[in-house]
Amino acid sequence: TGAIGLYNVGQTCCLNSLLQVFLMNIHFTGILRRITVPPCARQRSRNVPYQMLLLLEEMQCGKQKAVSPVALARCLSVHRVKLFVQHDAAQLFLTVWNLIKKQMKKPELVEKLSYLYTICVQEHLACQKCSLETKRNSSMLTLPLPVLDSNSQRLKTLEDCLQCFFSPEELTHHNMCFCEQCGRRTPFLQSMKLVHLPQTLTIHLKRFCFEKSANVRKLSHYLPFPQDLDFNAVLTENQCQADDNEKAGWQYELFAVVAHSGSSSCGHYCAYIRSLTECKWYCFNDSEVCQVSWDDVKCTYGHSNLHW
Repeated sequence: TGAIGLYNVGQTCCLNSLLQVFLMNIHFTGILRRITVPPCARQRSRNVPYQMLLLLEEMQCGKQKAVSPVALARCLSVHRVKLFVQHDAAQLFLTVWNLIKKQMKKPELVEKLSYLYTICVQEHLACQKCSLETKRNSSMLTLPLPVLDSNSQRLKTLEDCLQCFFSPEELTHHNMCFCEQCGRRTPFLQSMKLVHLPQTLTIHLKRFCFEKSANVRKLSHYLPFPQDLDFNAVLTENQCQADDNEKAGWQYELFAVVAHSGSSSCGHYCAYIRSLTECKWYCFNDSEVCQVSWDDVKCTYGHSNLHW
């Protein structure tokens, strides 16, 4: 029936944008359709995956231009997700994803969900006074990329942001770590190496900085990103910890952009999403949905007077 909007039920533009990105991803909805339906009404009202499935079915079966996510919003509030407040998209994405993963009862679906979204990196710490080196693998849901370099200068492209994230960093002065071999705090060299990328990669631009007054300021400068991204062309061999079979899948096509206009304390979210079945871009602005061009999507590159 075409792309369907979601009514704003009280400062839910951030939630609406994230829900549209989830539900427009046919790989995610394929997992969602296989969940176990909770046996009683009370459990169903508190189950996030089930409420998302009901919302998906209402969006696909109805002929109205938009539907209300109020039942899912109530379900999330039971799990301490606040309503009627300003949310940060990356933080809310992590919260909702964790609830979905926790409430999926089938282990094979949890495994599929993790394969679809989870990133794996290896953190290296090397003491600069001796030969001690430690390695630790960790998982993350998003790649939190800086938009400023170590000298607080603006990075110019998404590829620059990726290079900055995976570049070694010296931990000196008050950032020094305790070295067990030296028996004291010493300078360390910290670096990240990429181990595994998921089927759907989520990148989070850290468009904020902390000022001396303890205020948080949004960084709205222009930062372009490509429609196609090949990590093998961006990262060096030293920045990867993976075999050739793994690296062969590190090529991506842009699927969605969750965009924010406004300041760090208030504003509005909408989502630009490319339909995987139609290969057309749509702008989801709460209940309003319209087809857009790639030039429209490029408006989300950012600048101080952003207008969609």
